[in-house]
Amino acid sequence: MGKLKTKKGVAKRYKLTKKGRIKYHSGGKSHLATSKKTKRKRSLRKASYLGERKEKAFIKSMLPYG
Repeated sequence: MGKLKTKKGVAKRYKLTKKGRIKYHSGGKSHLATSKKTKRKRSLRKASYLGERKEKAFIKSMLPYG
């Protein structure tokens, strides 16, 4: 059996944790930052974890080797 290809766009945006959860950083921090509140920019720094089951299965299929 041949190797499975990783979707590189997904690999750049999501990481799999040791427990198998999907970690990502939310967008909206790169530009037009002066109009955003400090609290909002601070919360955008933190990573989030994906919750929905359907999306999880879809992204894990695109990241075959984690």
